[in-house]
Amino acid sequence: MTSNPRDSAPPPSGGADLELRDVANAHTPFPKGRVAAWAVTLLIAAYCAWSIARNDNFGWHVVGQYFFDPVVIDGLYVSLGLTVVAMAFGIVLGLLLAIARLSKDTLASSLASLYIWFFRGTPLLVQLIFWYNLSTLFPTLSIGIPFGPTFISWDTNSVISPMTAAIAGLALNEAAYMAEIIRGGLLSVDKGQFETAEAFGMTRIRALRRIIIPQAMRSIVPPTGNQLISMIKATSLVSVIAMADLLYSVQSIYNRTFEVIPMLLVAVIWYLLITSVLNIGQSYIERHYSRADRRSAATKAAKEGTPALVPAQEAGQ
Repeated sequence: MTSNPRDSAPPPSGGADLELRDVANAHTPFPKGRVAAWAVTLLIAAYCAWSIARNDNFGWHVVGQYFFDPVVIDGLYVSLGLTVVAMAFGIVLGLLLAIARLSKDTLASSLASLYIWFFRGTPLLVQLIFWYNLSTLFPTLSIGIPFGPTFISWDTNSVISPMTAAIAGLALNEAAYMAEIIRGGLLSVDKGQFETAEAFGMTRIRALRRIIIPQAMRSIVPPTGNQLISMIKATSLVSVIAMADLLYSVQSIYNRTFEVIPMLLVAVIWYLLITSVLNIGQSYIERHYSRADRRSAATKAAKEGTPALVPAQEAGQ
């Protein structure tokens, strides 16, 4: 009769008293601590919401009365319009600055670096005030030959209105931040792409437009969404230069009605609604580009003959 090798095997190193356990029916223990933390958090949140809702000092009836007031809605349209225009100019100028910053031309790179240093290093509010008071420094704006004749000139106050000052301040400041975002996206692309494009006889500009920028978009788009959300909130600063944005509109109302807190709540709720919608859009965009990254990783792993981890929901598709 032959003995089973398992019977003569030495006991595990954990000790002779260690018992073999059947793990067939094992399950994750009930997370008591996590459930308790959730319960405490929800209780505190419910108490805070109940306290705010029951507090008459917030003036919720005033909030409901002026939430869709025409003055408030007009200010909301101004804020949204400023955001779109400033972001459009900022992205275009930021792209040019990023290309100049990466250029081998010392003059272009130095000028782009100086621009980014100045506009990122000074507060946006100060820039807006300077633009609004530009006539104090330069009473007239002119086009001509330096140290030579002037071809045409304008009165500065007729050119720099609150609208143009707001657009110039927001767009030029945003361009400095977008330049760094775009530069980071361009640097994320393999340098071999440039060499390949040059081998095919492409110019640098055409290689950027056809090959480099499309690949860099996966690194550029998500932080650009953050900048868009920041721009929505930054438009509130133009109220200091008498620009009738959302914040200025509610200020004009509470200056008449003295309902300061309720009118500020109107602006806060509108800002939260807009940023919430943008957050949802940004999450979809980030999910789209992360899915592209996972697919490219899976393709690379398949070519190399190594297994790649794919999420369960994508494997089912």
